[in-house]
Amino acid sequence: MTVKELDAACVAHTYSRFPVEIVRGKGSLVYDETGKEYIDLGTGIAANVFGVSDGEWVEAVTRQLRQVQHTSNLYYHRPGAELAGLLCEKTGMKKVFFCNSGAEANECAIKTARRWAFRKYGDESHSTIVTLKNSFHGRTITTLAATGQDGFHTEFGPFTPGFVYAEAEKPEQLEQLVRENGCCAVMMELIQGESGVTVLSREYVDAVIRIAEANDLLVIVDEVQTGNGRTGKLYAWMHYGFTPDVATTAKGLGGGLPIGACLLGEKVQDVLTPGSHGSTFGANPACCAGALSVIRRLDEELLTGVEQRGAFVRGQLEGAPGVKSVSGMGLMIGVETVRPAAEVAAACIDRGVLVLTAKSKVRLLPALNIPTQLLEKAVDVLKEELAK
Repeated sequence: MTVKELDAACVAHTYSRFPVEIVRGKGSLVYDETGKEYIDLGTGIAANVFGVSDGEWVEAVTRQLRQVQHTSNLYYHRPGAELAGLLCEKTGMKKVFFCNSGAEANECAIKTARRWAFRKYGDESHSTIVTLKNSFHGRTITTLAATGQDGFHTEFGPFTPGFVYAEAEKPEQLEQLVRENGCCAVMMELIQGESGVTVLSREYVDAVIRIAEANDLLVIVDEVQTGNGRTGKLYAWMHYGFTPDVATTAKGLGGGLPIGACLLGEKVQDVLTPGSHGSTFGANPACCAGALSVIRRLDEELLTGVEQRGAFVRGQLEGAPGVKSVSGMGLMIGVETVRPAAEVAAACIDRGVLVLTAKSKVRLLPALNIPTQLLEKAVDVLKEELAK
């Protein structure tokens, strides 16, 4: 059986795959089973931040695999401790909980907020969390409930209660929800990726912070996709001039290995205690070694390069034939198209360029260090297909 036949026969049909089998790659180039070359502008949905088979990353992970691939969280190990220390140093956060994915990081954030409120009020009277409409926070039952899209709230119920949804850019609606519900936190993506790469305005985020402070609410920022250099800053909140109480991250953190993290600020640094939360594979040494390789290299020079590459792409696409609008920051870019986005993506694949979609938009998430020549070549192909 071919890989595609075996997949169809034995893998749960939860994905509508593109008709491409990736067998190898290097940097921003990947190859299928026929040897056809593709420029990768998707990076495993923002996971392979330095592209495929990055030499320094491979060396770091391999070195750790030769020492110990896994312990449990009953024991100490250096990669996890060093990664937590580095994240705290670079963000100003106080503690880190490691897990395996963005959804799990968001679960930790939700548990943290509710336990913080329980300890403050002595009961569950302030357990509601406000999230934003069109948000996406994961695929577990609780993170689906946190997701502010009605389309995700069917067929899998009953969903975890305790979430209400505010319209982005309408602070008065957020204030009303806070007044009407016993709330403990506001949870938001600063760029709503899954729903179309929609960037929250500085004015709205400032208003959210003011409302949270006035009502003693925690501010949780979901940086699962925006984090780890994707927007041109280490984390997207750094564009907005504030530090959240809780932040979640995953995807690019591991450079291609599964790891998530929930970063805890001063207010909540001691909320989680032994037995209150856990993860068997959280802080896996090999995953942490890969993440250390990533975070150590996200310096100002590289982040400046991300902003420059992003500005180039937006400059090429804004106002181009077949483009309605362009949104995003850094190398997280959404392109609203005249031609159906799925059709554009399929045409680009045929021509050797891998792009993604987000609702009705083409979504671009290239490696943070993608060579300029490859980026230019891929954008030329995309522009030609957009114009058809």
